Amino acid sequence: MEYTIVDVRTRGEFAGGNVAGSINIPLNEIADREDEIRELKQPILFCCLSGGRSGQATQYFKSKGIDCENGGGWMEVNARVNA
Repeated sequence: MEYTIVDVRTRGEFAGGNVAGSINIPLNEIADREDEIRELKQPILFCCLSGGRSGQATQYFKSKGIDCENGGGWMEVNARVNA
């Protein structure tokens, strides 16, 4: 399955390493950028450092009817998509 990967870490964290092709939308901007996220190809795979912030984003968007899941930490997502 092909996902759109959204990394919800801060811009600084994202700049320090990320999944190739992922989109950085920090968790504190998620609600304000909801329309942008709705326009992304679904399903969306959220990731962060350990899965906590991406879990919050996943819960929020699932409640809004978006097809998404919590991918956990970005390094695990990176290994998963490059397997």
